[in-house]
Amino acid sequence: MQDFGDIIHNHVLLVALVACLIAQALKLLIDLGKHHKVNLRVLVETGGMPSAHSALVAALATGVGQSAGWASTEFAVAVVFAVIVMYDAAGVRQAAGKQARILNQIIDEFFQEDQQFNEKRLKELLGHTPFQVIVGSILGIIISWLAELAY
Repeated sequence: MQDFGDIIHNHVLLVALVACLIAQALKLLIDLGKHHKVNLRVLVETGGMPSAHSALVAALATGVGQSAGWASTEFAVAVVFAVIVMYDAAGVRQAAGKQARILNQIIDEFFQEDQQFNEKRLKELLGHTPFQVIVGSILGIIISWLAELAY
């Protein structure tokens, strides 16, 4: 049971999770500003501004660099992991979202004449724009630096 206590006291992990949660909360505020109504679904949906995945991995890599050293192997691993996650968020998942949008359009046009189609529509907002990824990563780095100053 002591191992679980060690996880709870892992400063780098906690800061990374806080960065992710702050990014998700910012999505709610940004959506509220856009649509003038509260949509709690944005707290658990993928995509949107800022990228919570990017905030998480950027805060994690920054925290590892701060604690293990900027020249450490651990920091190198964390940076490579962060780059892969951010590339996936802006590249692969964004492309999948575009494909879903096109397939939904094809379905809408093909089945306009009262034909039955029982499949659910595909989720279109899967990934992030590069700007959303950059803002998320900057947010994660700032949160990690602020947490280090406070710690």
